[in-house]
Amino acid sequence: MGFFSSIKNKLGIGGVKVVLEVPGQVEKSKNSFDGKVILTSKSDQHVIDLTVKLIEKYTTGRGEEKKTKEYELGIVKTPCNFDIKTGETKEIPFTLNFQILKSGNDELKEKGGVMGGIGKLGSFANNEKSEYSVIATADVKSAALDPNDIKDIKLV
Repeated sequence: MGFFSSIKNKLGIGGVKVVLEVPGQVEKSKNSFDGKVILTSKSDQHVIDLTVKLIEKYTTGRGEEKKTKEYELGIVKTPCNFDIKTGETKEIPFTLNFQILKSGNDELKEKGGVMGGIGKLGSFANNEKSEYSVIATADVKSAALDPNDIKDIKLV
């Protein structure tokens, strides 16, 4: 029985579950937002730390020319170093500060007037799109594959 529970712990089966709660949209100008991570467990585990990241997936081009890059806009790492017992729930609040990256076309758009029009045209021609996600990962001592949760978020 001990062998199978060791295998399950390494794979994260029946261990810690991570649930991320963040707002559906955030104002870009605020450069931060609050959220919380809820941890539950089906077996006794030791949580080392918790990492929450804001990721931007920036896509340009169409068809075979399509390229996607991923940028980390903000990260908060919370040292936990606690044991979570079977059936126990822990809530960990956080504030994530972030910095928006702007393409050349985005900077032109902000200028307005003729330059803003050129920026909008360039953005449309390049088919620029940004999608944002928040990822929470708990570093669990016995798990080789750390549990996580991902939520999409809109920055307006």
